[in-house]
Amino acid sequence: MASRPAARSAVPEVLAPGLRVIFCGINPGRISAAAGAHFANPRNDFWRLLHVAGFTPRLLAPSEQRELKRYGCGLTNAASRTTRGSGELRRADFAGAAERLAALAAERRPAVIAFVGKEAYRGAFGERPSLGLQKRRLGDTRLFVLPSTSPANAAVPWAERRRWFRKLRALTSAARS
Repeated sequence: MASRPAARSAVPEVLAPGLRVIFCGINPGRISAAAGAHFANPRNDFWRLLHVAGFTPRLLAPSEQRELKRYGCGLTNAASRTTRGSGELRRADFAGAAERLAALAAERRPAVIAFVGKEAYRGAFGERPSLGLQKRRLGDTRLFVLPSTSPANAAVPWAERRRWFRKLRALTSAARS
């Protein structure tokens, strides 16, 4: 049975061949959908964490998301439906996500797909992950789970989030050297 194509997202993917890492969020929030940009909520720490971990030489604004390709990074989401919060997502919103990500890994061949939050990984694969490198792979592509950068994830302190982003940076630097 062929998987159905992913629904069109209000936030376009940022992809190119030869990326070191593709960051996979859970789904577009309303602020991101309105901006047409990933992680556009000004209280979301994603862009700041990318910069302090060394993925980008300067702090990028969400509107500059296409610049990420210059630094070997891409963006996608596990689910395409825009919601006020991820708690509104249903299992059906993730239908075909694992297959879509496997196809993306086979076509784009990134060293790592990094899930921004445990729920993005869980939605795609139906498994509860721990943070960090996962046993599951998609072909040669490693899977890594980061803490969520959402303002709703205030339970994980900034220093802890930064530590995980830096671990991913070290892994992706080693993967391409």
